Amino acid sequence: MQKAKLTLKVDPSHQSVVRISDTVTVGGQDLWIVGGPCAVEGRDQMEAVAQRLAIAPIQSIRGGVYKPRTSPYDFQGMGLDGLKILADVRDRYGLPVVTEVMAISQIEAIAAHADVLQVGSRNMQNFDLLKALGQTHKPILLKRGLAATLEEFVMAAEYIMAHGNPNVILCERGIRSFDSYTRNVLDLGAVVALKQITHLPVIVDPSHAAGKRELVPNLARAAVAAGADGLIVECHPQPEQSVSDARQALSLDDMAALAQSLKAIATAVNRSIPAGVAPAPRLSLV
Repeated sequence: MQKAKLTLKVDPSHQSVVRISDTVTVGGQDLWIVGGPCAVEGRDQMEAVAQRLAIAPIQSIRGGVYKPRTSPYDFQGMGLDGLKILADVRDRYGLPVVTEVMAISQIEAIAAHADVLQVGSRNMQNFDLLKALGQTHKPILLKRGLAATLEEFVMAAEYIMAHGNPNVILCERGIRSFDSYTRNVLDLGAVVALKQITHLPVIVDPSHAAGKRELVPNLARAAVAAGADGLIVECHPQPEQSVSDARQALSLDDMAALAQSLKAIATAVNRSIPAGVAPAPRLSLV
């Protein structure tokens, strides 16, 4: 007998809320805004990111430490050293951390240092990885594959949930098309559809969809207007010097301005953006 599909909505009014930390959730009234660089490059970089975003209405920071790169000669990430930097910044500034997992062997270390484990588009149908993530209790941010149908996307989420982890967040990050002007095509129709056919939170990555920083703010605002539960946006203290995805990264000031600009749109669609909190950073023991 076929298993019931865990992510399909039975009650249209039901919406799962995934808890990121004691104070941050996604899927409820509040939007979840995540900002940070494509890759963790060092402690000073992440310190600058946390200092600026902690006083903006940003609820989490992102940063890759294991990087899937098209070329094997490109920067592959800082690994465990990068995880330690993320954890230290998180503890000092109170901003939960999102970072990508690429292999089963990385899960234990990442889960010990990060709050949300991201599955990138290249691994959306890495079924062994999805099954293993189903045995964790950490929230999983699942990105849509670059040519995946919505059914394939939902079934990938099913793999995680069927193996025991209900804390799945879907992310629309653009799909490949014939047009090369933008990096990908942002499918906002998918956001609307996923909100109707599943109970899972749905967020949008306008950075990978656009590939050009000047397009990111308007795509982000359109995503919120379309009903997205949040955004994950690339930003960097010195965007042009980013070791990866420099062209699509916003400056930290532009990231903060974008978050502020979303407030009116959030209100119009009956959502809210929590105010930024800037706690005094605790002294590191490292």
